[in-house]
Amino acid sequence: MPNPNLKIVVEENIPFLRGLLDRYASVKYLPSGAIDAKALADADAIIVRTRTRCDAALLAGSRCKLVATATIGTDHIDLPWCAQHNITVVNAPGCNAPAVAQYVFASLLAVVNRPLADLTIGIVGIGHVGSIVENWARSLGMRVMLCDPPRQLAEGGDHWHTLDEIASRADIVTFHVPLTVDGDHPTHHLIGSGFLDSLRRAPVIINSSRGAVADTAALLRAAKTGKTGPLIIDCWEGEPDIDRGLLEAATIATPHIAGYSRQGKVRASQVVLDAVTTMFMLPRITIDQPLPPAPARSVCAWDVAQSYDPMADTSTLKSDPDAFEGLRNHYAFRDEVAEGRQPD
Repeated sequence: MPNPNLKIVVEENIPFLRGLLDRYASVKYLPSGAIDAKALADADAIIVRTRTRCDAALLAGSRCKLVATATIGTDHIDLPWCAQHNITVVNAPGCNAPAVAQYVFASLLAVVNRPLADLTIGIVGIGHVGSIVENWARSLGMRVMLCDPPRQLAEGGDHWHTLDEIASRADIVTFHVPLTVDGDHPTHHLIGSGFLDSLRRAPVIINSSRGAVADTAALLRAAKTGKTGPLIIDCWEGEPDIDRGLLEAATIATPHIAGYSRQGKVRASQVVLDAVTTMFMLPRITIDQPLPPAPARSVCAWDVAQSYDPMADTSTLKSDPDAFEGLRNHYAFRDEVAEGRQPD
């Protein structure tokens, strides 16, 4: 029998979780728009995605002790407030990194009419996603430029490049940074006028990190004046109410689904499930899905191109931009790319 005194609120579109905790707790599955202070008043834990803002407005006055987000990012969570109120926060770093890398290279193969081995890629942010993008780019014979000021400061070495150097020399620039608005290296509007005005090779610009990493108005101006090449946009400022001008200008435009692989969702959902069972001393529960393999260290371009068609998602979103949230919530998860090698 479930424990009626243990109450958990779960955002209903998180896959693979429904029914798994119900043996042990009273569980409410709600759309993100219905997760408010009233719904959370007597909850002990909440499992969310990025659409639910977890801050004082939601959590104050509740007895919630755990916020578990089935996402890499935590910019939708007021971390200092949670820490001050003894609320544990758990996220799922790296869960969808292989899927985002798959998105990046499938999109490049769809829009670039030259062999990737002829091109230089600048990777901004060398975390879980950026590291896989780096490995795959090298396996495809590309020239690679790495930019990550915090890592450069912490690790040293002479293999790092500044954003200005990337703007000057890269044919492709892809961003894989968290969204931060303060500190020594804020990323809010990192893709802004300063960076865009310094571009020299009209590179492909890819934003599959967070919408506000790009200044929409500045990016649109740069695209219209020829400072950029094709735009590949998965994350948008103000989503789901996305800018129609940027939607029209983007060669590839998708509804924040770059990381939406089946394996990535299994990883993320298992992380939040483990957080709940650990916090409340419940038996470990395993999602009834195959265990995802380790991310591929190298890939074959043909395999990547066959694994995902970003133009289909682009056509769907451009034909009905008001359907952004529905497309995201009901997306058919794709499989990640397996380890591969280039043909001899």
